[in-house]
Amino acid sequence: MASEKEIVAALSRVPGPDGVTPLPQSGTIAGVTTVGGKVFVSIEVDPARAAALEPMRRAAEAVIKQLPNVSGAVVTLTAERPAGAARQTPGLQAGAPAGPGPRAQAAQKPTGIPGVKHIIAVASGKGGVGKSTTSANLALGLAAHGWRVGVLDADVYGPSMPRLFGLGGKPETDGKVMRPLEAYGIKVMSIGFLVDEGTAMIWRGPMVQSALTQMMRDVAWGELDCLVVDMPPGTGDAQLTMAQTVPLKGAVIVSTPQDLALIDARRAVGMFGKVNVPVLGVVENMSYFMCPQCGTRSDIFSHGGARHEAEKLGVPFLGEVPLHMEIRATSDEGRPVVAVDPTSHHARIYRDIAAGVMARLEGGGARAFPRIVIE
Repeated sequence: MASEKEIVAALSRVPGPDGVTPLPQSGTIAGVTTVGGKVFVSIEVDPARAAALEPMRRAAEAVIKQLPNVSGAVVTLTAERPAGAARQTPGLQAGAPAGPGPRAQAAQKPTGIPGVKHIIAVASGKGGVGKSTTSANLALGLAAHGWRVGVLDADVYGPSMPRLFGLGGKPETDGKVMRPLEAYGIKVMSIGFLVDEGTAMIWRGPMVQSALTQMMRDVAWGELDCLVVDMPPGTGDAQLTMAQTVPLKGAVIVSTPQDLALIDARRAVGMFGKVNVPVLGVVENMSYFMCPQCGTRSDIFSHGGARHEAEKLGVPFLGEVPLHMEIRATSDEGRPVVAVDPTSHHARIYRDIAAGVMARLEGGGARAFPRIVIE
C-alpha cells in the first residue's frame, strides 16, 4: 500500500484551487486516509467553486490511482473548516508554507439528488435498538407498496446493509459515478462494499462528511421514489452532514420501550427539530416477546414507552415491532423478513409502518419543528 508521504508527493503534481500552487501546498487537504488498498482524500474548498474545481478533484483521483498497490481512490470536496482556521496538510513538515487556500464555508443550502423524489433518515439516539433492521425492512415495505427505493448506509463506523441484504463485492464504476448494488429490488450503497467487513474505520468528522458526500452524490441512483438513509446512532457528524447537504423530507426515529432508550430517542427528535427536519414518526422496536411454545406474551423491555413518548412530543407513532427470532434470523442471513416471508405477521407490521411513512410524505402530515436559533 502507498504511504501517506507517497500519496502527498503524487498530489504535488496537481495544481490547487488557484491553478498554480501544488495541491499539498495550497492548505486545502483536510485529511488522507488509507483503508486496505483504497485511498480517501478530503479537500476543503469554497462550496460556490465546487463545480469549477471538479477537474482538480478528478485529477487528484487519477494521480493516486497510478500509485502501486492502490486499488482505488475517493477524493471529495468538502467545506468543513471554520472560517479563518488554518490546517497543516498531512505529510508536510511543521512550518512548511501552506499558501492562501480558499476559505471554507460551514453551511450551504441543501440540494437534492437528481432523480430522487424523497430522502428520509432512519435514526436513533443510541445503538442496539434495531435501527438498521428497521431501515432495511422499511425500504422493502415501501417497495411492496409500489415505490422505487434505495438504501444509503450512512453508518461508516458500523455498516450493516451488506449483511442485511446479503450483498458482497464492490460497486462498479465508470470513473465518475458508482453503481449501487441491488437485492430484492432495492438499490443499496454502503462503505461496507468498499472495505473489508472486519476493518475498523477510524475517521474524523471531515472524512465522514467526505465519504457520505461521495456515496450520495457520486452514485447512479437512477429514478427513486424514496432513498432511505440508515443513520449511525447518536447526533453527530453524519446527522449534521445529511441535514445540511440534502433536503431531508423527514426522519423516522427507532427506539425500544425502556426509559434508557427513550431518553436518547428524545435527543434524536430534538436534534432533527434543531435542523428543521420533520419527524415522520416513532417506531417501537422489540416492543414485546411472544413465546413460540406457550404463546405467553412478555414485555421484556417494558411496553408502550415509545408510543407515550411520541404522544408527549406531538409526533406520529408508526407502530410496534415485536422481538422475534424470525426477524433476527432472517436479518443475520441477509434475507429480510419482508422480502422472504411477505405474508407473515411481521412483514405486515413493516408494510403498515411503510404505509404510514408514505402517507406523511405524500400528504405532508409530519410535524415540522420551528428552526431554533441561538444568538
